[in-house]
Amino acid sequence: MIKVACPHLFPDYALERGIIIADTKFEFGLDEANKLTLMDEVLTPDSSRFWSKTDYQVGISPKSFDKQIVRDYLETLDWDKTPPAPTLPENIVQKTARQYQEIQQILCK
Repeated sequence: MIKVACPHLFPDYALERGIIIADTKFEFGLDEANKLTLMDEVLTPDSSRFWSKTDYQVGISPKSFDKQIVRDYLETLDWDKTPPAPTLPENIVQKTARQYQEIQQILCK
């Protein structure tokens, strides 16, 4: 069994700042000593979906602060999702970077 200390603090912290953590993932693996280890970042726009609490309505996709911009763009392409991935246009890169910076400012104030 894997137990994360104080997992209830994450959503509470975000909600106090007007953000809903819709979901998040924790990626674990075994290190060279066969010890279970957290292998990737957590609670970032790459590993979580952050939604604006003020924009949230049931049944409607709220404003998000995550990599959904990239996903949405890739879905418009005729790409079979096998490597190599297409190069992202600069406007998609910039828009995603702004979203990441915005959520950082909101959560780190």
